[in-house]
Amino acid sequence: MKYLTIETKVSGALASVLSHLYGVESAGLLVGSTKKEFVGDYTFVVFPYLKQSRKSPEATATEIGEALLKESPSLVKGFNVVKGFLNIELQETLFVEQLWEMTETENYGFDPQTDNAPLYMVEYSSPNTNKPLHLGHIRNNLLGYSISKILEANGKRVVKTNIVNDRGIHICKSMLAWKKWGKGATPESTGLKGDHLIGDFYVLFDKHYKAELKELETKGLSADEAEKQSTLMQEARAMLKKWEQGDEEIRSMWRMMNEWVYAGFDETYKRLGVDFDKIYYESDTYLVGREEVLRGLKEGLFVKDEDGSVWADLTSEGYDRKILLRADGTSVYITQDIGTAKLRFQDYPIDQMIYVVGNEQDYHFQVLSIILDKLGYSFGKDLRHFSYGMVELPEGKMKSREGTVVDADDLMDKMIETAIEASEGQGRAVEMSDEERKEMARRVGLGALKYFLLKVEPRKNMLFDPKESIDFNGNTGPFIQYTYARIQSILRKAEGIDFLNRKRDARMEDKEIALVKRLNEFGSVVRQAGTELNPGALANYAYDLGKEFNQFYHDYSILNETDEAIKCHRLRLAYLTSEVLKKAVGLLGIEMPERM
Repeated sequence: MKYLTIETKVSGALASVLSHLYGVESAGLLVGSTKKEFVGDYTFVVFPYLKQSRKSPEATATEIGEALLKESPSLVKGFNVVKGFLNIELQETLFVEQLWEMTETENYGFDPQTDNAPLYMVEYSSPNTNKPLHLGHIRNNLLGYSISKILEANGKRVVKTNIVNDRGIHICKSMLAWKKWGKGATPESTGLKGDHLIGDFYVLFDKHYKAELKELETKGLSADEAEKQSTLMQEARAMLKKWEQGDEEIRSMWRMMNEWVYAGFDETYKRLGVDFDKIYYESDTYLVGREEVLRGLKEGLFVKDEDGSVWADLTSEGYDRKILLRADGTSVYITQDIGTAKLRFQDYPIDQMIYVVGNEQDYHFQVLSIILDKLGYSFGKDLRHFSYGMVELPEGKMKSREGTVVDADDLMDKMIETAIEASEGQGRAVEMSDEERKEMARRVGLGALKYFLLKVEPRKNMLFDPKESIDFNGNTGPFIQYTYARIQSILRKAEGIDFLNRKRDARMEDKEIALVKRLNEFGSVVRQAGTELNPGALANYAYDLGKEFNQFYHDYSILNETDEAIKCHRLRLAYLTSEVLKKAVGLLGIEMPERM
């Protein structure tokens, strides 16, 4: 069935009228919802057509309204004019037909994907192998995964990708700490996830490093002098140099410890419900980047300082100098980003590359784009940095090296525990088995976490409060999940009623029409979220739809309705609402519980 929104139908009727009245050919006319203080369903602004009508705004709107009544009586029930605004009241049968069409439309709200659709690559996660994933990583992963799903719902082809920062001085700090004080500890011997084990050694290095700096400063050295004379930092730098030179002992330890971390990451990703189509590793891409930097140096694009370090001088572009290779020849982050970009565009016919990285890296990606362009890559200027705000807790900022981060695994555990407490506190889930209760708590706890982090406009910094996120009555994931579970309960009780095959021709109530209108908006919200790359648009739409359904359900009976045609109509309304809710938050990675 070919699906058209209500707005499209009204716009088409208006275009026909404008053509007949004034000879104006208009495509895609804009109509908006009528304000609540006025009678009508949709409003059309006539001011742009006064030149053709040669009449006042009120007379023009009246003329258009009368023509609509005459030409589209099955669509338009009546109209009223407020200055230059034409408020159009639609026939109730239109909303009945609209509900039927939405329910019958395959994959309602989503655009079909074709083989030649634009290919988007979305990079997210980008963890370091010296620590486990934390709350900041959770927001990053959820944003990246949701953006990918939203783009797919808009008919785009998507490659979800990750770049693992598996080398560098920060990795060597964990390795050195394990070598010095680890006593051969493994995930098996300690009972710790591999990423947690390595993260503990990263914190341990920082503890010893700070103690060493304090001791040097008590001997009269300045902070800068103490850092230069730190034997621990010298050992870490020496280890990095050996790694880059291919020292087998260092490489063997590095491979072993990274494998522990990867196993831990995989467990966290699976639990969080995110995945990747392709994973790149900095240990592979930095060499490609280094070759590009050396080529740029040879071609005069970059400069070498007296100490041997290589820089991009971007002062003429309004930026400063950006280091590309250190004096000792080791690479920096942007080196691997250059290499990774080159490899990705070799591997895939990418139309748009999107980096999901926090706003503290805005400058980095502006510079990366310019450098790639200087190196002659046409895709350089088209790279898109999806910059998002930081997430904090009521206690303040998180610092990995000080061991004050909110661990992703611990946070997910906490959310599930909070979901159980909230459910029991409200007397829910009493008839469930232990297994069903655990699964419900998992979906609700993680749904609360995902919704809370994604409902906020991505570019804003945000404060995450676990308790506030689990509220069955507020703008939260659990509220939407509970609405969905309530509808599933209704549909289970209606088993045997063939409501999807029975149309209603009776009068529709106001709140039924309001619900149809809200359901009608789903496709445009999906497109909006895709255009703006904003999962929050879908989150807040789902909340509004849930509220709309609960108001309808509060006022009108479904299962106790004696008129079978009306009962079937309301069951169809409930069914489509549940399907749209599930699809909307499904694009946020949220799973719906069947019972709560």
